[in-house]
Amino acid sequence: MPLTAHSTRRAAASLTAAGLLLVPVSGCGTADTPRTSVRTASDTPRVSGVPEAPKAPSPTRLTVPSLGVDTALLRLGLNEDGTVEVPPAEKGMTAGWYAGGAVPGEPGAAVLIGHNDTRFGKGVFHDLHTIAEGADITVYDGEGGRTDFTVTGTETVSKKAFPTEKVYATTDEPVLRLITCDGAFDADGHPVDNLIVYATSR
Repeated sequence: MPLTAHSTRRAAASLTAAGLLLVPVSGCGTADTPRTSVRTASDTPRVSGVPEAPKAPSPTRLTVPSLGVDTALLRLGLNEDGTVEVPPAEKGMTAGWYAGGAVPGEPGAAVLIGHNDTRFGKGVFHDLHTIAEGADITVYDGEGGRTDFTVTGTETVSKKAFPTEKVYATTDEPVLRLITCDGAFDADGHPVDNLIVYATSR
């Protein structure tokens, strides 16, 4: 889903103002993401005398009916080098939610990452390249809530030119990104591209 130039500039400015750096992600996942200092609800400082805003429940399950995907969601954070975690290879059929981004259903970009393939076989997002515009995606939380999304577009990008601001841009509405590996393999046997699916809530 293309964002306006204004939205992209606003996201880039907010990343810079927060002192965030962009670094490659190891493994099958996104190629560039904010490095450390990502603020979540749990580390937002409290202001004396002001009640703390309720925390949105974390997502626990993802379904994509048109692809036959029904997976639990792992919680993903940052590695020691500041790169975003991806699900372990032995859990290739399970997707993960990057907790440094938005909670699905809340304003902002929620990012879910899954493998295409691993050394153990087919990954949860193996058929993601076949998803069609208008397809339904649903994310459930641990308290019985759900948020429904509609696919608005897909994009295949080189991991060396990952559109960080576009993917992680600040938005006033809930949006979702599904990300996996794609494309040819490099000399080390790793896919050189990422496939990004863009979706908006409905």
